Amino acid sequence: MGPLKKRIVLAIITIFIAASFTFILIHMMPGDPAYMWAMELRENMGITFEDAYARAKTMIRYDPTIPIYVHYFRYLKDLIRGNLGQSLFYYISVNKIILHCIPWTLFICSLSLFVSFIIGILMGMRAAWKRKGLFEPAITFYASVTQAAPEFLIALILLVIFGVNLKWFPIKGAYSTGVHPGFNLPFIGSVLYHAVLPVLSYGLTQLGLWALLMRSSAVSVLGEDYVTAARAKGLTESRIRTVYVGRNAILPLITTLAISFGGMVGISVFIEKIFNYPGIGYFYGDSIAKRDYPLMQGIFLVIIVMTILANLLADVLYTKLDPRVKLE
Repeated sequence: MGPLKKRIVLAIITIFIAASFTFILIHMMPGDPAYMWAMELRENMGITFEDAYARAKTMIRYDPTIPIYVHYFRYLKDLIRGNLGQSLFYYISVNKIILHCIPWTLFICSLSLFVSFIIGILMGMRAAWKRKGLFEPAITFYASVTQAAPEFLIALILLVIFGVNLKWFPIKGAYSTGVHPGFNLPFIGSVLYHAVLPVLSYGLTQLGLWALLMRSSAVSVLGEDYVTAARAKGLTESRIRTVYVGRNAILPLITTLAISFGGMVGISVFIEKIFNYPGIGYFYGDSIAKRDYPLMQGIFLVIIVMTILANLLADVLYTKLDPRVKLE
């Protein structure tokens, strides 16, 4: 079995183990869907908790008295067939919910990660190349502040300043209600317009991190012998900075980029809830609040699969970018 096949098999095993642990942890959470729904029914209808609980079990079609291992084997049976179950509260397939919401999350996560990564490595290269100016300490200060502040705080600040006070950007939704969804300029423009604040909320917190990582990596590369040899040959500064320093300094950041993508999907629950953005994070937070087990399990599984596949892709790309590294 080749190294790539071994990695794929290992990824499948990892996904299975992670999905099993996730299932157990979710079902060990305090409270159950019937209880959460019964509390709401009791408040809205003014009936006793016993009657509300009996109605809730019928409405959500979930019996908490069934042993957890029975639910687990049912979950595995459906999972093998590609069926993630049915949402207890939305009454539709979890597959349909995820297929509807994941493109929105992938859109804002990919856009913000790509933009922050490109700008960050350029800033990091400049900070490493010219270390005696004010640019380097400014980058360090900015990164310290943004890394200390949680993402949802940055999102709230942007929402209040640019959405509520200045009214420059919309504060909720993925596009305007007056446009027709499709491949047309009004819809595309509206989607990009609504994505500005969520993308900034992601990107501003990641920008300083990429700049610091690139600066640290570039500084270590600047001390290598091949950089000294390139200067002795009389090569231009731009060629040394781009080919000899930049290309080698960016390699350690590839794996971090893949891990960051999975992490951004995980923290999207905070930002998408704040902007009422219909992504996977919005439904994830909703499923936790309502103890919607099938939807929680499905979203968790998607995040796990995306993270593992991103790391597998990073390993393969790393071997292509740096021939000295082997996949084994």
